[in-house]
Amino acid sequence: MNTSTIHITPHRVRTGLAVLALTVLSAGGAWRVVQAEETAAPTVAAATPAATTTVTPPRPIPATGSYADVVSAVAPAVVTIRVEGRARVSSAAAPDEDLFRRFFGDQFGEAPRQPRSPRQRGLGSGVIVSADGYILTNHHVVDAADSIHVDLTDGRTFKATLVGADAPSDLAVLKVEAKNLHPIAIGDSDVVQVGDVVLAVGNPLGIGQTVTMGIVSAKGRSTGVGDGSYENFLQTDAPINQGNSGGALVNLKGELVGINSQILSTSGGNIGIGFAIPANMAEHVMTLLRTEGRVRRAQLGVTAQTVTSDLAESLGLPEVRGVIVSGVTAGSAADRAGLKQGDVILSLNGQPVQNSNALRNRVSEAAPGSKATVRITRDGKERDLAVTLGELASARARDDEGGSDQERQAALGVAVAPLTKELAREMRLPADARGLVVQEVSPDSRAAAAGIQPGDVIEQVNRQAVDSVDALREAVRRTSDRPLLVLVNREGNHIFLTAPLS
Repeated sequence: MNTSTIHITPHRVRTGLAVLALTVLSAGGAWRVVQAEETAAPTVAAATPAATTTVTPPRPIPATGSYADVVSAVAPAVVTIRVEGRARVSSAAAPDEDLFRRFFGDQFGEAPRQPRSPRQRGLGSGVIVSADGYILTNHHVVDAADSIHVDLTDGRTFKATLVGADAPSDLAVLKVEAKNLHPIAIGDSDVVQVGDVVLAVGNPLGIGQTVTMGIVSAKGRSTGVGDGSYENFLQTDAPINQGNSGGALVNLKGELVGINSQILSTSGGNIGIGFAIPANMAEHVMTLLRTEGRVRRAQLGVTAQTVTSDLAESLGLPEVRGVIVSGVTAGSAADRAGLKQGDVILSLNGQPVQNSNALRNRVSEAAPGSKATVRITRDGKERDLAVTLGELASARARDDEGGSDQERQAALGVAVAPLTKELAREMRLPADARGLVVQEVSPDSRAAAAGIQPGDVIEQVNRQAVDSVDALREAVRRTSDRPLLVLVNREGNHIFLTAPLS
């Protein structure tokens, strides 16, 4: 039997990569695939209040059938993004490393050689969305970039600042200081219909700006990567290839209806199945990044699965719709509102919920602390429950993000996630264990020099308990005149490690 591998591919083109085998990381919610590679941490600029820009869209396509008017209007708004950064390399110990060194660090035997930090370059696309220089692109295009440059169609090049990035939605906002820009008009992606003609504009494979044409093949798609991403894709057969990431999907009015993000392929190349982030979702995330510097999402506090025909029959439902609650988090908004295991959620704030992904997206669009009405069916009877939504905690963060250059250089250089009860159970740690799970260690960082490894749980820094990134940053900041004493839990064993001065 012949088999084939399907790749969900972020289409950023890599150029001039150092020769090194890199481990693909999927934590944090960005869409990752075997071809994707990580780069080093970017400098995040302070959030800038959003500015309102009025853009007049071009006239509709004439009866001649040419798309030239649309292309001439939108092409100047689509840019090429070039990034350069240092590849992140796992500092995990090799399987054949000496047992004492693996468990107790470098104090036993010769210190292991630290991984080198090769440079790597990437290429993607972006869309100018305001006359004052704001640009929308994909998170995976600029993730971990040290420097970002934007090439305009008129030949000008500008250094860009990262205003903010949101891995779960795979979106990022850049800012360039430039005049005479040509922003694109943002359309309403909710009114897009399957069968609408769309154009994809970007820089595929680094060959230069390219326009392709197709139709909207489907709406509300989820690629099922299962990495915590928020997925509500527009599917299109407009040819999209690597390098198109962050480029524009536009309608025949010249309005932005999507940000190109992924392709589904058996070979890594275009086969006519591409996915774009809806413009409405992109605009919502962009507004939060520009005004608040980050995206805060609401949380209901349930695990749910889509109702199938078999489930509907077992539950005695008259039709196949909604999602069944398989679990309720204790103390969550759902728990306080009275939702129970086995309830079927039919709608949220009057909007039907067709599947679990749709429920998740609808909740995330609401503001934390806002009121919502959840319509459920329980024991054959429908009822409405009033709920005050909670806030979704950030699942993953780096201790060297944000702040001044001096603060970033003094950080440990790790990506961490809070140690939840679920994680503690998976790691076979006590239920009351506290700390931060190390997910990634930057090469040449203080953490790498100390021997901290992915999978370690940082419990204390200089005898201070740490269970959040802010607590970790504060503990590191307070100690600037001597090495840090870090207590980690490694596979159930407590180890003290020392991180050198910055």
